[in-house]
Amino acid sequence: MEQAISRKKILVVDDEPNIRQLSRKILTKKFDVLEAEDGRQAIEIAGTQQPDVILMDMMMPKMDGLTACYAIRNDTTTKSIPVVMVTAIGFDLNIKFSQQMGANAYLTKPFNAKDLLDKITQVISTS
Repeated sequence: MEQAISRKKILVVDDEPNIRQLSRKILTKKFDVLEAEDGRQAIEIAGTQQPDVILMDMMMPKMDGLTACYAIRNDTTTKSIPVVMVTAIGFDLNIKFSQQMGANAYLTKPFNAKDLLDKITQVISTS
């Protein structure tokens, strides 16, 4: 009897509904997709749903992605969840801050489906 392979869960965190919708459209073929619209929601969902990867926008109201990433890294229940920081500004300083806050990878907007899927596959295979 063949065992069902459970699909990996991806948490998409972005304050822009169109970015969440685009990400969902790309990801739902291979993954179960969860959504949050700010860093606070991301922390809550990460703790309760234990996604396999978090795609985290850097600049959001209420709580930015760097602060949320840092909080996720410092919580024993979520610290091992890989975080991919996503932002429209690809400055070296942003990459450095992302790494200091515990991000596993970095993706710059606008991204295409291949870039997004490649980055998630890379992060899952190294975690």
